[in-house]
Amino acid sequence: MDEEPRGTDASPVNESGNRHLNDLLVPIPRGGLTRRRLLQMGLAGGVLPFLGLPARAAGKERLPAGFAATFEAVAASTDDLVHVPEGYSLELLYAWGDPVSDGPVFRADASNSAAEQAEQAGMHHDGMHFFPFVERGRASSSHGLLCVNHEYTDEGLLHPDGRAGWTAEKTLKSQCAHGVSIVEIDLTGEGREARWRVVRPSPYARRITARTPLHIDGPAAGDELLRTHEDPRGERVLGTLANCAMGVTPWGTYLSCEENFNVYFLGSERPTAGQRRYGIRERAVYRWHEHDPRFAVAGEPNEPNRFGWVIEIDPWNPGKMPVKHTALGRFKHEGATVRLARDGRVVVYMGDDEAFEYIYKYVSRERFDARQRRSAARRPADGRLLEDGTLYVARFAAGGHGRWVALRHGENGLDAANGFASQAEVLIHARLAADHVGATKMDRPEWIAVHPQSGEVYCSLTHNRQRVDTDAANPRPGNVFGHIVRWREDGGDAAAMAFSWDVFVLCGDPGHADPKQRGNIRGDAFGSPDGLWFDRDGRLWIQTDAPSSSGDGGDYARIGNNQVLVADVTSRRIRRFLTGPRGCEMTGLTGTPDGRNVFVNVQHPGELPGSRSDPARPLGGSAWPANQFPEVTGGRPRSATVVIRRVDGGVVGG
Repeated sequence: MDEEPRGTDASPVNESGNRHLNDLLVPIPRGGLTRRRLLQMGLAGGVLPFLGLPARAAGKERLPAGFAATFEAVAASTDDLVHVPEGYSLELLYAWGDPVSDGPVFRADASNSAAEQAEQAGMHHDGMHFFPFVERGRASSSHGLLCVNHEYTDEGLLHPDGRAGWTAEKTLKSQCAHGVSIVEIDLTGEGREARWRVVRPSPYARRITARTPLHIDGPAAGDELLRTHEDPRGERVLGTLANCAMGVTPWGTYLSCEENFNVYFLGSERPTAGQRRYGIRERAVYRWHEHDPRFAVAGEPNEPNRFGWVIEIDPWNPGKMPVKHTALGRFKHEGATVRLARDGRVVVYMGDDEAFEYIYKYVSRERFDARQRRSAARRPADGRLLEDGTLYVARFAAGGHGRWVALRHGENGLDAANGFASQAEVLIHARLAADHVGATKMDRPEWIAVHPQSGEVYCSLTHNRQRVDTDAANPRPGNVFGHIVRWREDGGDAAAMAFSWDVFVLCGDPGHADPKQRGNIRGDAFGSPDGLWFDRDGRLWIQTDAPSSSGDGGDYARIGNNQVLVADVTSRRIRRFLTGPRGCEMTGLTGTPDGRNVFVNVQHPGELPGSRSDPARPLGGSAWPANQFPEVTGGRPRSATVVIRRVDGGVVGG
């Protein structure tokens, strides 16, 4: 395949002249930083030591002294199976094509119609969250709603004859296999006989697809750049797509993030600067434009501007229209991790998942009042906290310091003279705005997770083989294996404008021929970190997404299939918890409030190099989940959600 529909290192579109980190700010003077020097650099206010963890966090909280992981690490694997530690159970919950409620069942030959697909699980499960029911005043760990993103489609698997004879029906089915699922799930039975199931029928179950109407709000709503023939007001868009990672709001809603939206559009011969910057090309990866004119830029030049946003979904209210929040900026959103500032303002951390792109955060203008009871009537009002605020981009400096630069019209050169006529244009062209203010080019920012006790923020930088010029935050040329950075906001306040940072781990293979690619892992080797998730006890769960071709040998030969690991952020010890089947990505970790059930997605098992299957060849190349779960039959690999529990009923990973 010439271009994958998910994140790649190929053909970066960031051609800005931004300097790398070591050039952004003045060198650290001999003898360290005085307060006067910090003021000159805009970093005063208490830069905290980072490399000497543990350290005091905001208020009376401290980092945990450490945790004892009781599981025995699993070995690296190239098997076509899912492996978990001894003493753990694994069960299949929800796979591509399963009905979300009482709809049609999956057909193993992929002959379900587009209308049927609209009532079934979409393809390629990604970000996910468990929303518990409240029972007897407590959050349930056995009954809840599961929100699941469906990132993209493999047309070779989706249709009985693959891409041959492309039709309007195939276009519609592909669109209906994108988006988000909401399913009701519960745990039935007792003890070791207990099993999770999807509740069918359910009044909460629904699919949100690339055909579902969504409302547009925030500063860019109604702007000329969002108006189309079908929507001359620029306030309502049809569909969401490329839904990658996610976030959760304090008021109980789900944030789904649009990532590689550019591959759905057929560009023009003379693209605008904005189209070039977002990778809109003359050739589309998908063929939707052949039967849906919205996806041909020549006829609808503004349609691409309506994608690349964070959308908010109320899982408890199936009748409420999802919302695209333009205040959070337009780029290839990997996720949207929400945290409250000290004064109650809402902070959202976001990565732009492409080589040499940036890390952002949004800070709301108004404050969230946690004392008020969250109710269905209240949630829409809370959602307005994501309509009005300021978007910032990160600038990392040498010496472990950094600051957030506002992307606000009229400041930092973001004005009409430099091509930004309004705040709407700043947000629609957030990448161009970040270029202009000198943000730090990173090695593909992916998921962001916040430590539940300390508030420290961790971001996975999955890899960037194209890096030549290095800096302190991206220290390796030809970064094959990726790394994880972390930062602590100044004074422990999420709304602060300065932060301290370090590299938590350089991933790699200790036996690699190139010393630069060996990494500094304390524990089990891995590469291409992607999903990050903290459990309630402060364990950092790391999920990997090495390219599907890595299983054939080369740099990843000794690391094997993609995996899930558990890290102690204090000691930096890392232990392998799970290995997936061949060709898969591990993603979407979430869990129940009691920590005794963990849900994880096995995305694109059996994926071939290039991400495209062909029915003329053996489908996928992976027999999973058929071999792992005998009740699932048929020759087409299916992305799926699985549930992991300890046989003794204890906390998973503990």
